[in-house]
Amino acid sequence: MRHSSPNERAFTVSQLNQRARQLLEISFSQVRVEGEISNLSRPSSGHWYFTLKDSGAQVRCAMFRARTAQLRFMPKEGDFVEVSGKVSLYENRGDYQLIIDHMKPAGEGALLLAFQQLKAQLAQQGLFDPAHKKPLPVVRRVGIITSATGAALHDMLTVLARRSPAIEVDIYPTAVQGRDAIPQIIHAIERANRDQRVDVLLLGRGGGSLEDLWCFNDEHVARAIYASHIPIVSAVGHETDVTIADFVADVRAPTPSAAAELISPDQHVQLQRVQQQQARLLAAMQRILHDHQQRLRQWQSRCRTPQHVLTAHSQQLDQLELRLQRAWQIQWQRCATQLQQQQRALQQQHPQRLLGLQQERLSALSPRLTLAMKQQIQRFQQTLASHVSLLHNLSPLNVLARGYSITQTAEGAVVQQTQQVQPGMRLRSRVQDGWIDSDVCAIQTEESS
Repeated sequence: MRHSSPNERAFTVSQLNQRARQLLEISFSQVRVEGEISNLSRPSSGHWYFTLKDSGAQVRCAMFRARTAQLRFMPKEGDFVEVSGKVSLYENRGDYQLIIDHMKPAGEGALLLAFQQLKAQLAQQGLFDPAHKKPLPVVRRVGIITSATGAALHDMLTVLARRSPAIEVDIYPTAVQGRDAIPQIIHAIERANRDQRVDVLLLGRGGGSLEDLWCFNDEHVARAIYASHIPIVSAVGHETDVTIADFVADVRAPTPSAAAELISPDQHVQLQRVQQQQARLLAAMQRILHDHQQRLRQWQSRCRTPQHVLTAHSQQLDQLELRLQRAWQIQWQRCATQLQQQQRALQQQHPQRLLGLQQERLSALSPRLTLAMKQQIQRFQQTLASHVSLLHNLSPLNVLARGYSITQTAEGAVVQQTQQVQPGMRLRSRVQDGWIDSDVCAIQTEESS
């Protein structure tokens, strides 16, 4: 075992992660892995991040926009896929991950899955409805949309020349394979409909693999066929080849030759060796190209280019974007909760609610106030009656009624003692029913008696 010397310089974390990434990318420059997709996220950058797992383990994966744009199917959570790429390390976090170059459904080709998905979508939208399909007219002039150098054109022209030389032919040359084929086929269909020169259009090419025929499985081509006012006969590939164009077209012919026979008075089936040889040649060329691409990727993995740095920063930016989105959602939920709480508190303090409570309280107190007023009046009445009775008992008139009288001098002074009068004085006495005038004859005190 090798032991580091005290003078040996230690790695920084960045240097360690960089060295680990280089070792991983050199040792595992091209691997194929099968697993189930989980935690799939698609930021606005166009890159995809997900976890590939099986029953016992999982690994982080990244597939960048340049690669995702080439996929012909849309993966989703739970899909079981086969991926190929290189093992790498996300240096900023020290995470071990797979950088994906290609992906396909495990056990089934990606093109076949994309074909099935698009077929189901267009069928649901009614593009295959038999009620929309137009019958073939009597053909005097035919338009052929195909490659100007392909065997399919030669086959159709040969059949038409042999079967019905009087039929005129307009050729709309297009590519029938690759990216340029799609816009050229759409333009040819639209141009033929604008010109209105032909009675029917033959859309076809020779046989090939599903990838070779893929331009006839494009959604835009299918919609252009559906929108055509001129009847279209689809004649793509061999009899066993089936494309989306076959389902949308008004009539499907098994081969280009059969399409020419179908619109001409006679019908003969011709198979073309050149088409088969072309398909085999194209397949061989693709295998050679694939081998060279693998070698190129191996050499690229051994050198660190600005693309690696850009990829790492792009991945870091995607992670920050995802964190920002999650933080924004949490903040939004918190604000929504606070708003609901404030609304409930405001409803509790609303003047209308407080007024209602005071009105309820007033309604409850009003009967009590009326009862209290009645009881108070009754107490006052009882007190008044008691005072009236006491006043009546103390009234001088009440005393006079018992036989007593009040004696006054002529000046009106009440006589209370004998010293206040002299013999001969005139006095007035008040009795119950009036006054008595009298003269004093004699005065007698208690002592003299």
